[in-house]
Amino acid sequence: ALTPLRIDEPTLQMRFLVNNSPFAGREGKWITSRKIEERLRAQLQTDVSLRVEDTNSPDAWTVSGRGELHLSILIENMRREGYELQVSKPEVIVRLIDGVRCEPIERVQIDVPEDSVGSIIESIGARKGEMLDMVNNGSGQVRLIFNVPARGLIGYSTEFMSLTKGFGIINHTFDSYQPEVAGKVGGRHQGVLVSMENGKSTTYGMMGIEDRGTLFIEPGTEVYEGMIVGENNRDGDITVNVVKMKQKTNIRSANKDQTNVIKKPRILTLEEALEYLGDDEYLEVTPESIRLRKQILDKNERERMAKKKKTAENE
Repeated sequence: ALTPLRIDEPTLQMRFLVNNSPFAGREGKWITSRKIEERLRAQLQTDVSLRVEDTNSPDAWTVSGRGELHLSILIENMRREGYELQVSKPEVIVRLIDGVRCEPIERVQIDVPEDSVGSIIESIGARKGEMLDMVNNGSGQVRLIFNVPARGLIGYSTEFMSLTKGFGIINHTFDSYQPEVAGKVGGRHQGVLVSMENGKSTTYGMMGIEDRGTLFIEPGTEVYEGMIVGENNRDGDITVNVVKMKQKTNIRSANKDQTNVIKKPRILTLEEALEYLGDDEYLEVTPESIRLRKQILDKNERERMAKKKKTAENE
């Protein structure tokens, strides 16, 4: 079922949207749907691998390209030029070939030190990869060749760097379209910490929740309801109050406030944030900030939609 594909044919797509968060229009110069569409159409003149399609909404477009890096470079260029927008989670483009749903498969070549081989084979196997070759030339480096579903590589580069302690080299190119692999491939396993209030994050508020997971923001960061402020240690999302102020009392303590030290937050880059996105989340990109947020900001509305979705799946 190998299907030839032009080298510039897109295999990944994302939705680009006009920013509609509570902070919309604060930091960007170009924020309207007309300006964003003009910029995307202008990119088509020089980028043969890019596709831009209209959607049912005048404020959203489906943008397809050759992988995460291709699309993240476009997003980074747009934010540097003063554009403000939102993007959805990257998804692979599934095609119907002879009535069979097929997904893109990537040929992955990895060069790693010998002591990392086991963990790399295990991590690629968990993403439904199939090993084709393994070459050990005796120099301490091992070359591994895999075929991996393209959706399994979304978000893999960060994990790969930590597994190989920065000593690994990974290259991948499109191989073919093959029948869709059953089940979930890759993706995030933990839930997120979602802000329940608008305001500025406080050290006091963040200290109260840092045991729940890893924080993505620093004290003094402006947040809004529905904005993602960290990663939960467990499955499922929880709403947290990072703007909580300490109650003032007239009792003085000599050393109480000196011990208020929080762990260093994990500040995500644009690429890491794109890899991290879940199905029900957007990445808000402005010239000055990168914010993860829920598509539905209101907690009660999110829970209502989740119940509705669960009921529909059970039927």
